[in-house]
Amino acid sequence: MRDLDRIDRKILRLLQDDGRMSMTELAERVGLSVTPCSERVKRLERDRFILGYHARLDPHALGQQLLVFVELKLAAKSGPIFDAFRREVLKLPYVLECHLVSGEFDYLIKARIAEMGAYRKLLGDMLLALPGARESRSYIVMEEIKESLSVHVAEPPGRS
Repeated sequence: MRDLDRIDRKILRLLQDDGRMSMTELAERVGLSVTPCSERVKRLERDRFILGYHARLDPHALGQQLLVFVELKLAAKSGPIFDAFRREVLKLPYVLECHLVSGEFDYLIKARIAEMGAYRKLLGDMLLALPGARESRSYIVMEEIKESLSVHVAEPPGRS
């Protein structure tokens, strides 16, 4: 993985804040002409620092007001069970995130759904039906304080 210079980091911060920014505006804001700026962006995409550009949707406007976190414990822990679980959880449209974690439970799942009835269906018919699923613990979000998809792009040590 190559090192990022000050301009690369600034490009990443700016595009993360506004992925629809024109190349002309981006170039101006980082102090380059359009062609070298465009080449840097293409390199950052090719090197997978930039994974894509997305529209951020309002879940409430789409009728998905309920945010839940579910801890899920598997009955057994083996490569094949983890693989089967991974394949099936990737198919669930309401699951926003799924992480294999250390601790008492094996997975932490973040899901967005319409209401409590949909949550009951998600938990009973989908999550607990996943391969190896044995036990769950749920957390219903009462208030969303901060949610961000932004990754902190820090300057290298010794720079400000």
